[in-house]
Amino acid sequence: MKYSRFRDVTLLLCLLCLAPLSADYDPLKLPEDFEAQTLDITLHDEKRKRDIPIRIWLPPEQRPAPVILFSHGLGGSRENNPYLGTHWSARGYVVIFLQHAGSDAEVWKQAPIRERRERLQQAASPTQYLARVQDVSSLLNLLPELEALQGRIDMNRIGMSGHSFGGGTTQGVSGQKKGRFDFSDKRLRAALIMSPSLPKRGNAETMFNQVSIPWFLMTGTKDGSPLDPNMDPATRAELFDYLPDGDHLLLILDAAEHHAFGDGTRRKRKRIAHHHTAILALSTAFWDTHLSEKEEAKHWLNSEAARTPLHEADVLKRKNAVSSTDLPKSGKTQP
Repeated sequence: MKYSRFRDVTLLLCLLCLAPLSADYDPLKLPEDFEAQTLDITLHDEKRKRDIPIRIWLPPEQRPAPVILFSHGLGGSRENNPYLGTHWSARGYVVIFLQHAGSDAEVWKQAPIRERRERLQQAASPTQYLARVQDVSSLLNLLPELEALQGRIDMNRIGMSGHSFGGGTTQGVSGQKKGRFDFSDKRLRAALIMSPSLPKRGNAETMFNQVSIPWFLMTGTKDGSPLDPNMDPATRAELFDYLPDGDHLLLILDAAEHHAFGDGTRRKRKRIAHHHTAILALSTAFWDTHLSEKEEAKHWLNSEAARTPLHEADVLKRKNAVSSTDLPKSGKTQP
């Protein structure tokens, strides 16, 4: 009886201690005097005779920091998604945007307008996919030798992210199998995948059932393919069902189109205001949980507080050892 009372009191005290964690945690808060600092560098993979242009976003602290890698979509560059680089670096991360030659902006920039779509379709090939996943591992091999980052990176805390073709690249290096091929890099601790994709061929169960690090999938109800108008956006979220039990999350933003995860200036009119806010808040909490190991971030991410930046029609799911569940809704409505 005494043991039972002691256990109950201990549990109550633990709950009381944890209660303020999510209330005190704000993934959108940034240092007041922060000014983004970037470095553009081109690394060279001597073994493959291949250059890897990168843009580095540096955090304000002069100490070893967790690293986030980002892979751009088809036809993109290291200059893409500065809203992510600015926010994540301000939160204490070294953020590195890769540029993948052969599937980057150079594919379409010099082509006549009528030929651009065809050039992009040709660049979305198995050959370019292989080059991309190899770029990631090559970059990780070269980072410790990079003079500009000496004393600034923690190679034991690395996350991977990407959008569209970059999302597929992220899947490939963080646990997805491609038949008998496995391009997983064991140095990665977590992966955030924007506009994920199910393979058109093969068994999805065997491709994803050995994912061993936390994945966060982000998509939208209108997240189709710029190159395939017949693609059903709902198939992107289906990948979540094939992941094994673990600390996996799925965000489906209502009315979010494919470009919602980028920030190209010509797309601004079509943006829904809270989408970027939601992406920044939830992605930051994910990195803070799995790279920085902040208990307050973990508590926030797994509580009703995680729905704070979302609207009622947005869906947030988590997968644990019991089941895949919807997190409670906040009651906000879509404007």
